[in-house]
Amino acid sequence: MKKIYLFIITLFFSCMLVSPALAEETIKIGAILSVTGPASFLGEPEKNTALMLKDQINSKGGIMGKKIELIIYDDETDVNKAVLAADKLLKKDKVVAVIGPTTSGNTFAIEEKFEKAGVPLISCAAAEKIVKPVKKWVFKTPQSDRHAVSKIFSQLLSKKIKKIAIITVSDGFGQAGREVLKELAPKMGIELVADEVYGPKDTDMTAQLVKIKGTDAEAIVCWGTNPGPAVIAKNRVQLGINIPLYMSHGVASKKFIELAGDSAEGIFLPAGRIIVAEQIPDKHPQKAMLKKYVKDYESKYKSPISAFGGHAWDALMLVVKAIETGKSVNPADIRNNLEKTRGFIGTAGIFNFTAEDHNGLDENAFEMVVIEKGNWKIIKK
Repeated sequence: MKKIYLFIITLFFSCMLVSPALAEETIKIGAILSVTGPASFLGEPEKNTALMLKDQINSKGGIMGKKIELIIYDDETDVNKAVLAADKLLKKDKVVAVIGPTTSGNTFAIEEKFEKAGVPLISCAAAEKIVKPVKKWVFKTPQSDRHAVSKIFSQLLSKKIKKIAIITVSDGFGQAGREVLKELAPKMGIELVADEVYGPKDTDMTAQLVKIKGTDAEAIVCWGTNPGPAVIAKNRVQLGINIPLYMSHGVASKKFIELAGDSAEGIFLPAGRIIVAEQIPDKHPQKAMLKKYVKDYESKYKSPISAFGGHAWDALMLVVKAIETGKSVNPADIRNNLEKTRGFIGTAGIFNFTAEDHNGLDENAFEMVVIEKGNWKIIKK
């Protein structure tokens, strides 16, 4: 009887010792993505990409012999649900890093929580304000609106276009873009002759475009993500406005072309090379990884890639690289090694993070493209 009692006690304490080890057999990484709601055309490919990448990494043994456990919450493009998701990931799930959110506004709403918790957040949203000024624990993977605006303005000037109208959405992405458009225009010798705004749920922007038509604008620059820009593209054609229309990198998906239809023809925008991977030179350092990503994604999901799925690929792979570099899953070590990342070849460009730059990309991450015959085409310099 005494031996049985000792055996039970030994087994109990053995289990107590083993349980924490079991709990550490996976590396918990969180994701907050807009899989449903108005920004679902951004968030769905992000979710698909993150799951595909997790499976690929785990099939090869994971990171340092541990599988990735990816905990994804759909914020439904709702800022309040993004906040709730952040709380769950930080307090309940105890993740070591989080990728997302999808949208700039949702990122603004939660970034302070990550600063207080000391957990890295790698946003998939574009607004420059997410990382400017630099926040210790916050990074982002999409190219910044400043570089997109600079790319557009340079092309306008090459065509001797110096008077433009802007039309921007009133959400976080649009407001951030509008500020940069208004800041850089006078610095680059461009005059804003109209400054119109629309709401993210608006379905007709005829009134704003009629005002623009009454000015001497030589081109229109629209800043937003679908569906608004597609409506503007259609309204522009319906009103017979013939001056060039430029869009932000927020429409770099086939969904925009699908929504805008024939009205998308001839529209210009700065975009990452992921949507024109076949057109970039073979010697370009991004070529091989972009072709592999496109092949993997389209084979698995039977749908075209977009720049936005690529932002999730970059975010998750940057976390993986930081863990592998530091051989640590401690959030502070991951953050420190993220900041030391140099020359990382991603879908959005070649990342070079520093203590002063938590985006790590510049204007060279973009190609100027035009939509022709329902597809993207790089504009030759």
